Amino acid sequence: MPFSKTIIRKSERYKRLTVPQFTVVTGLLVILVGTFLIATPFCSVESVGLWEALFTATSAVTVTGLTIIDVGKDLTLFGQIVLAAMLLIGGLGLMAITTFLQGFVVRGTELRCRLDRGKTLDEFGVGGVGRTFRGIAITATVLIIIGATTLFYFGFNDIPDTGQRLWASLFHSISAYNNAGFGLWSDSLQSYRTNWVVNLVIIMLILLGGLGWRVTSDLWSNRRNLVRRRLSLHTRLVIRTSFILILLGTIGLLVTESIGQENFFFNIGWQDRFMTALFESVSSRTAGFTNIPISVHTISDSGLLLLMTLMFIGASPGGTGGGIKTTTLAALMAATRSTLRGQDDVIIGNRQISDKVVLKAVGITVGSLIFVLVMALLLSMTINVNATRSFSFLEMLFTCISAFATVGFDLGVTQELGHFGQLVLVVGMFVGRLGILLLLSAIWEALNRGRLNNKNRIGYPKGDIYV
Repeated sequence: MPFSKTIIRKSERYKRLTVPQFTVVTGLLVILVGTFLIATPFCSVESVGLWEALFTATSAVTVTGLTIIDVGKDLTLFGQIVLAAMLLIGGLGLMAITTFLQGFVVRGTELRCRLDRGKTLDEFGVGGVGRTFRGIAITATVLIIIGATTLFYFGFNDIPDTGQRLWASLFHSISAYNNAGFGLWSDSLQSYRTNWVVNLVIIMLILLGGLGWRVTSDLWSNRRNLVRRRLSLHTRLVIRTSFILILLGTIGLLVTESIGQENFFFNIGWQDRFMTALFESVSSRTAGFTNIPISVHTISDSGLLLLMTLMFIGASPGGTGGGIKTTTLAALMAATRSTLRGQDDVIIGNRQISDKVVLKAVGITVGSLIFVLVMALLLSMTINVNATRSFSFLEMLFTCISAFATVGFDLGVTQELGHFGQLVLVVGMFVGRLGILLLLSAIWEALNRGRLNNKNRIGYPKGDIYV
């Protein structure tokens, strides 16, 4: 039968997809399904059309948090549940989900293929994808339940209705652990700026989600021997880099925002000022929650530049956040240090880092910078033509970094854009969540199908250039 042959042909073609291609296709399918679900009357009000649903679904699957609708008002309870499900799919790792599903599509795989699929997780390829995914799911479930319970009993006490308080606690716990930044209120968490319980719970969930399952698993496995330095180099590097970034971000915001009298920080006490700086320092690294209004009128230019730097760096490999990752920054800094010292090898923690890792870090950083600049260029072009009001280049660049690094901070630009400008952000969110190298790898493999196994055996003479 022609129809059945077509289905079989497409199924066989789907099985032949490489890991990067499989990840891209599956991510697009999840976004497409989420778009049609959100656009239905069961999930949203009449004002939410296909375009608003597409933007929201992309932002949810990529755990960004940028939105052109009011989640608490424009989505029904069922729609909010669908949104939370998409946050879990994207936050627990779109790569982890697709790798897990690929085990059912491609049967009878050899060890080499299993190792290749395991690398997509940035986790343990040898141990099997299924066991790794179960560990990720169990860890996420336990932490989300603990966070939701704490918020229910000690955080959102001002919500009188028990059902609403329970859902608000669970939704914000899911959103925080997945570094999504989606909230049920239009002002995010600004109403709870002085509530230390809410702030600390959200901070801990953001950090635990952003560290990555490999780090949390390593910490739990060595919980009795943390002082004996039995942690892996990756775990120690992630924790040290994350701590330094949080510290520098907190101190930096306290300094930059306490100078100008027109800034928001200047009008609050030092205790609230410290908590706000700490919260925004943590949240800016791909979470997107805010407990203060974020705009060019409340945050200084230097403060916005600091936030952009933190956003661009992002979370850690294998975590629920985006950005170029903390280990990428650490590898680049170590390579810079070795260059200044005249060393031939890159050393971190008395361990030699391979040239392949350093080149990957350089590729991720350069590729991400170029992509963000192209986004800003396109955004500036469409704003000059279609925008209802003018924006500074700082606002446009901030929005592009926020989308690409899957943060969700918004200076009021997103809703003012036309469809083309919002499409630029949609593409940026998708590419940023998958990773620039993964997407380029998928495209390269598609363009060079049939020639991937033909290794280049040509050797080239060495040449020198001056840098």
